[in-house]
Amino acid sequence: MKALLDAVTELVTLVPREKIDAIANRIRKSNSLAVSLTDFESTHQVASAIARLKKSWQTSEVSASELAAMLIASSHTIDKINAEQSLELVWTGPTTPFVSARRTEQALLQVIESARKTLFITSFVAYDVSSIINALNIAVARGAIVSMLLESSSEHGGSMSMDVIGKMRKLVPNVVLYAWTNKTDPFSGGRVHAKIALADGHSCFITSANLTGFAMEKNMEAGVLVNGGRVPVLLERHLNTMIELKIVDKV
Repeated sequence: MKALLDAVTELVTLVPREKIDAIANRIRKSNSLAVSLTDFESTHQVASAIARLKKSWQTSEVSASELAAMLIASSHTIDKINAEQSLELVWTGPTTPFVSARRTEQALLQVIESARKTLFITSFVAYDVSSIINALNIAVARGAIVSMLLESSSEHGGSMSMDVIGKMRKLVPNVVLYAWTNKTDPFSGGRVHAKIALADGHSCFITSANLTGFAMEKNMEAGVLVNGGRVPVLLERHLNTMIELKIVDKV
C-alpha cells in the first residue's frame, strides 16, 4: 500500500487537478489494470509517474473506484495546501541556472510592509540599514506593534562589542526591544543567532542574514519566505511564550 500511496502522491504533485480528475474518471470507468493513460503522459516525468502508479496498483488489492477516489482526494489536499501556504527560496549572491537571485532586502521589506498588527524581528547584529529602518518606522506609524529580539552588548551580558539594542532604540523610537539575558544551563554563553521576521502570524522570513548592509547587498545568504500555513502561527506562539515565561526580557 505504501508504494501505491507514494505513486499517487507523486502523480498529483506533477499533474493539474483537472487532469487528475480525468485520469481518475477513466480508471473508474475502465475498472481494469489495462487502462490506457498514454494521452496524459505530457512529459517523461509524468509518464514515469503513471507507470509507477499502474505497477504499484497491480500489486495491491485496491479497486479501480478506490484508486480513483485516492487520486481525487490527494489532488484536492495538494491544492488546498498550496492555496493556504506558499514557500519561496530567497538567495542573495552568485546565481546559477537553477537558482535565481532575489535580494534578502526585498524579502525582508515584503514581510515588514505586510505587517498590520504585529511584527517581530530577531537578529544577532543590526546596523543602520536605511531602507529597513524606514520601513520599521512606517510600520509603527500605521499602528503595528514592532518588536525586536537582539543580541546584547558585552556590557549588558551579551557578546556584542557595541550596544546594538541602544542604537536600535534611537533609530526606531517606538520599537519594543527584548534581550536574552536569563541564560540558564544548558544555554549559558549562548547568543541570539536566529534571524527571522514575522508579520501578523501569517508571513515569515527565515534567513541566514543579519540586519547589515553587507547581508542585504554583498554576502551569500539563503532564506525561505513563508506565507500562510502553520509555520508562521507556531513561530508566533513560540516567541510570545518565550516572553510570557521570561526567557527573553523586555529592555
